[in-house]
Amino acid sequence: MSPDQAAEASPAATSPGSGPILVAEDVWGAAFDSLAETHDVSRQPDAWSDPATLREAAGSARALVVRNRTAVDRALLEGAPKLQIVARAGVGLDNIDLRSADELGIVVVAPLGANAQSVAEHTVALALALARDIVGNDTRVRAGTWERRYGTELSAKTWGVVGLGATGRAVCALASAFGMDVVGYDPVLPDGAALPTGVTTRARSLGELLSASDVVSLHLPLTNDTERMVNAGFLAGMRPGSYLINVSRGGLVDEEALVDALDSGHLGGAGLDVRSSEPPTVGRLESSSRVVQSPHIAGLTNESQEAISTALAGDIAAVLAGSPATHAVGTHRRPTR
Repeated sequence: MSPDQAAEASPAATSPGSGPILVAEDVWGAAFDSLAETHDVSRQPDAWSDPATLREAAGSARALVVRNRTAVDRALLEGAPKLQIVARAGVGLDNIDLRSADELGIVVVAPLGANAQSVAEHTVALALALARDIVGNDTRVRAGTWERRYGTELSAKTWGVVGLGATGRAVCALASAFGMDVVGYDPVLPDGAALPTGVTTRARSLGELLSASDVVSLHLPLTNDTERMVNAGFLAGMRPGSYLINVSRGGLVDEEALVDALDSGHLGGAGLDVRSSEPPTVGRLESSSRVVQSPHIAGLTNESQEAISTALAGDIAAVLAGSPATHAVGTHRRPTR
């Protein structure tokens, strides 16, 4: 069954008194094909873009599936009296009012770590693209210029990983495999906790990590504490010629301060998969030859999306059947409303 057929074919399988599973963004996979055989699945991948359409569609839904573009705020949750579970295809939760979901008895699930390898590989790819000027070399060759320039090896350099969750740990392992020293920093990691595989040193402060690292990658959620943490002071503390890689949230970075550090030559380059505004307005970062960018795709691989859809479909089926969710990130594993 195709995804487009699912919304038409699945209502017959709906149990009495139930509401649909609303897929409000471009989330699908084989597991959702299977879910649609036994549940009413309404696939509306553009519903997130129109608040009125989203509110109407969510009004009768028992489950809501989103990525990072749907604003799951209190008003939406209160306007969906049947809603029992919100399933987030990814790891960031800044678009979901988790506190309100908890207060309203709605389960929120996110398969943390399901796309960690995907994000980690993309993180390293951005660093390699900067170290070997892949984009610049490709552009010159396509223009007919065969100019052989020196690059930089990552081996024997130091990689600083800021945030040692699932994605940060996966980056540590990959960087270590390149023969790099890996410095990790995570203020919420308990003292005495075992260091992730590949970490050579646990930094006692962010400043210690910045001054020691040739590559710094960010693996943190966007919170009041982390918003614009990469400011002029942060960047000044980085080693001259070092690289900054951001695959977390664009709001972590003061983009004007970043482009100033690049233009001055203090930073060797930046690899950005995320921006403070998506899509961004074309500006100074887009014109910088020291920047490699991608459109928030670090976590998007065929493998990661199948893993995510399998986890979400399993949790949705469980919760709607009255069983606990495996990947709950709020206070509830079963709905209480």
